[in-house]
Amino acid sequence: MVRLHRAMNRRRGVGLSSVLISVAELADLLGDGGSRLRLLDVRWALGDPDGPQHYLDGHIPGAVFVDLETELADPPSAAKGRHPMPDLAHLQKCARSWGVSDGDTVVVYDATGGMAAARAWWLLRWGGMADVRLLDGGLPAWEQAGGKVVAGDEPAPEPGAVVLSPGNMPTIDADGAAGWQGLLLDARAGERYRGELEPVDPRAGHIPGAVSAPTAENLTAAGQFKSLTELRSRFEGFGSGPVAVYCGSGVTAAHQVAALAVAGIDAALYPGSWSQWSNDPKRPAATGAEPA
Repeated sequence: MVRLHRAMNRRRGVGLSSVLISVAELADLLGDGGSRLRLLDVRWALGDPDGPQHYLDGHIPGAVFVDLETELADPPSAAKGRHPMPDLAHLQKCARSWGVSDGDTVVVYDATGGMAAARAWWLLRWGGMADVRLLDGGLPAWEQAGGKVVAGDEPAPEPGAVVLSPGNMPTIDADGAAGWQGLLLDARAGERYRGELEPVDPRAGHIPGAVSAPTAENLTAAGQFKSLTELRSRFEGFGSGPVAVYCGSGVTAAHQVAALAVAGIDAALYPGSWSQWSNDPKRPAATGAEPA
C-alpha cells in the first residue's frame, strides 16, 4: 500500500522540490526581485508567545509575520481542540492581508525546523495553492549562510486576491482516526505518546492503534529535513497501508505530512488531534510504548 500511495504522489508532483526550498534557492528568488514571491514568517512554539517580538528582532527582508494562534487556527475549544482549522473565509482574508494572490510562490519559515511553518504550508495547500514551500532549516539556516536579516516591521503589503477552496489535502476526524484501516502515526514526543507526561491536554496517552513517530526525528541535528532516502526508510519502518497523522493539536502533525510528502508518501491529517480526542470521555486512551 505504501508503494501505491507513493505512485499517486508522483503523479501529483508532491515531493522534495514541491515541499522544500533551500536557502540558496530562496536567495536566487529574492535576487530576481520576483513580484510573485510571498515570504511568510510563522514563528511560534508551544509555551513561547513571543513570535511577534522575535519577528521584530530580526526577519528575512520582505517577510510578513503570520500569527499561528489567530490566523492559522480558530479559537480553541474542548469540542474541536487547541488549534482548530480556521474558517475558510477567515483564512482567505488573512492570506490576502499577507499579499497572497493566485499563482504566487509562497515560502514559509520559522526558527524551529519548520514545526510551526508547516501549519501554514499545509493550510495553504489544503486551500488549493499549488506552490507553497517550507524553507529548509528556516531562519537559522538562512543566517548561517550569510543571509540578510532586518529588524523592525515591514510596510503592509498590497492586499492579495487569492481565492481559496477547501479539501485539497486529505483530512480525517475523530471517528476516522478511531477506525483507521492503515498506519496512524502519533507525531508527539515519545513520553507523551507513552502517557508518561501530558503538559497541556486533559488526559495522557495515545489513540489506540497509533504508532509513535515523533516529528523531531524528521530533522537533522542542524534542523533541516533528513534526506528523501532517510525519510522513506523511517516511515516504511513503521508499517504499511494508508497513512494518517495526528499530534497534540494538529500543528506538528502538518510537519509530519510534509516529511511524508518529501518521502513520496501521501498522508491524511487529523486536525483535532489529541487535544480534541482527550477531551471526549467516550474516546479511549492507551498508554505504554506499544500501539495497542
